[in-house]
Amino acid sequence: MSAQYQVSGDSAAEISASIEAGIVRGDWIAGAALPPVRVLAGSLHVSPATVAKAYQELRQRGVIETEGRRGTRVRSRPAVAVTRAALRTPAPPGLRDLSTGEPDPHLLPPLAPAIAALAAQSGPPQGYASAVTMPELADAARPRLLGEGIPVSGAVIVVTSGALDSIERVLTAHLRPGDGVAIEDPGWAALIDLVAALGLRAVPFAVDAEGPDPEALAAALRAGARAVVITVRAQNPTGAAVGAERAVRLRELLAGHPGVVVIEDDHAAELAEHEPNCIGPVTGSWAFVRSASKPFGPDLRIAVLAGDETTAARVAGRMRIGMGWVSTVLQRLLLRLWRDEAATELVAHAARTYGERRRALQAALRAEGVEAFGETGINVWVPVPDETRAVAALRDRGYAVAPGTLFRMGSPPGIRITISTLEPAEATELAGAVAAAVNPAGVAPPMR
Repeated sequence: MSAQYQVSGDSAAEISASIEAGIVRGDWIAGAALPPVRVLAGSLHVSPATVAKAYQELRQRGVIETEGRRGTRVRSRPAVAVTRAALRTPAPPGLRDLSTGEPDPHLLPPLAPAIAALAAQSGPPQGYASAVTMPELADAARPRLLGEGIPVSGAVIVVTSGALDSIERVLTAHLRPGDGVAIEDPGWAALIDLVAALGLRAVPFAVDAEGPDPEALAAALRAGARAVVITVRAQNPTGAAVGAERAVRLRELLAGHPGVVVIEDDHAAELAEHEPNCIGPVTGSWAFVRSASKPFGPDLRIAVLAGDETTAARVAGRMRIGMGWVSTVLQRLLLRLWRDEAATELVAHAARTYGERRRALQAALRAEGVEAFGETGINVWVPVPDETRAVAALRDRGYAVAPGTLFRMGSPPGIRITISTLEPAEATELAGAVAAAVNPAGVAPPMR
């Protein structure tokens, strides 16, 4: 049991509350192991069934997870407010931090001029009755999406507070606890945690450079998945982008499952060099999500969701009785940025720069005989035989990278390297360090 925190309680509810309190205070950090059921039961003088029930409740709420021989652990992002240190330990001073998954702040368009212009032109304050998805923003979004081949001519467009907010609202609009959700493996860590927090059942499927593996997705659908989330491009962590031929195969597959909810995530939006290959709408329920946070900065927490009438109505209706709406200030700010030629060019420059940085690292890794994935986006995925050893070895050489365990459910191990701030001149030295960390014995790593 943790030396910093002692669990207490006589009932399952008291035990789960005690464990949760320890996580909130940071006595148990993310990834920390909880005592085996029988060990904790003996310490508390309760039955193993009582402890098992407490653990089950915490698992269902996305606070802890069970990983076979690794035992029961605190989730990387437990669905409960915790101290910052318990969530993520910052890279120590002196390390080159390539673990964040965040865009380069120097490549983001400045928001201050657009905010100042909005302030100078502000009209009367918005009332509650009129605060909805702004028609002007929806009217501007539709041709932008249509111009990229996204079939939204007959879709309903609503605004949400980012990509993950959109996905959560669509899932809760159609699914109930216990339902299966097919998600990418490796995939977006926040989505894996969200599915757990909603009490849904994650059904993983493999991805490659072209996006979802059709056979793996077919198996997930046969396993009872009632929804599927697909990243259109800049997949996190692998950088995969759905290819044109792959999109055709996925449409054919999903057309045979008309009751499945299809969610397409385009979180990178204008930052991705690869044109989006949309899959839907091929089922009765579909949503395409375009976020503004990557190209314009995390502070602009807003996304456009285009979907079928029922899905969009449920999302908008649930927002109306909850948070109400996305601030019209944010909506007007996004609209202004879309119309700003200088901001558009800055985003295009950022996309080109990320492409140069990503390709430079991949070329350097290939020269070292290291396999790496990263078709689009700001991350490169490197398969490794041992994540812990690779992360530690890179740290010893001055680099902080993200361990693949944050993004994996059943897929082989790997590390994620965020290239957003990595200059091409740094690629050769980093690639040498990665090669030494991945393959310290000098034997070529196996290809997947």
